[in-house]
Amino acid sequence: MKLTRRAFIESMAGVVALPGFGELARAQVYPSRPVRMIVPFPPGGVNDILARIVADKLQAKWGQPVVIENKTGAGGNIGAEFVYQAAPDGYTLMVSPPGPLAVNQNLYKHLSYKPEEFVPITVIGSVPNVVILRKDLPPNSLSELIAYIKERPGKVYFGSQGNGATPHLTAMMFQAMTGTQMIHVPYRGESLVLNDIIGGHIDLFFGNVAAVKALYRDGKVKVLATADAARSRDLPEVPTTAEAGLPGLVSTGWFALAGPPKLAPAMQASIAGAAIDILNMTEIREKLRTLSVTPGGQSPAETAAFIRREAQRWGAVIKQFDIVVD
Repeated sequence: MKLTRRAFIESMAGVVALPGFGELARAQVYPSRPVRMIVPFPPGGVNDILARIVADKLQAKWGQPVVIENKTGAGGNIGAEFVYQAAPDGYTLMVSPPGPLAVNQNLYKHLSYKPEEFVPITVIGSVPNVVILRKDLPPNSLSELIAYIKERPGKVYFGSQGNGATPHLTAMMFQAMTGTQMIHVPYRGESLVLNDIIGGHIDLFFGNVAAVKALYRDGKVKVLATADAARSRDLPEVPTTAEAGLPGLVSTGWFALAGPPKLAPAMQASIAGAAIDILNMTEIREKLRTLSVTPGGQSPAETAAFIRREAQRWGAVIKQFDIVVD
């Protein structure tokens, strides 16, 4: 039977009305315009660098601009709130460290967003934190540092990327485990912390090895220990915190790609497929490793489970050591 033009249009209208078809069609043509990738910390840090590496490859893959926007402050909460309020259409995404996705709900009494409602896409990579010291301070080991701080309660200053950032929590753990007392100086990003350590304005930073490796090699800072189960491949001469006499002080940072609440499953899968393809590229994995970053590439389901475990882990740490945000 010959299908008339009107009958064809009516039949296609019925297909488009099928549950899930419109969502799938939108995912298939995505993206048709620029995509914004929000980084809740300033340019220059590992968070920002990883986001730009992924954005560059996504732009080439999609044929549409992928624009990085740094929306900083309040421990990542400002950028996270912006993404939380965005339309769930795939055109506003976030690359974030643990704070906004797995930590801040345990630290802040009132948040303008619900971390558990972000839609996980994939983990880009992870990197261990290390104990970074101003180069002109006397301690040359973790035990010497502990003794130095105990002799100067409230007179040693440590920096972090803001209240609730992993380095802040790690420093609070360190103080609780060692019976020391330091002063916290929050910044808006890790490059700002490192600049002030080099400038002699603060003393200590539990930052990640990727950010400090070059400064350490150039003799601009000291690195006393790696807060991981194994020594860093990039700094093999630096002992772990366990080897240095402080077992239990383990702190690893990670960076995940996520979308706003109610991002459709088909859109989540489409973005994840593109991002995971990029993270599995040999050149990208090698590039991340040169930054001391262990490449990610987990599925959305694996990423969601990982973030839940991290939220439970850091929540337990916050409760155990009675960590509060000023």
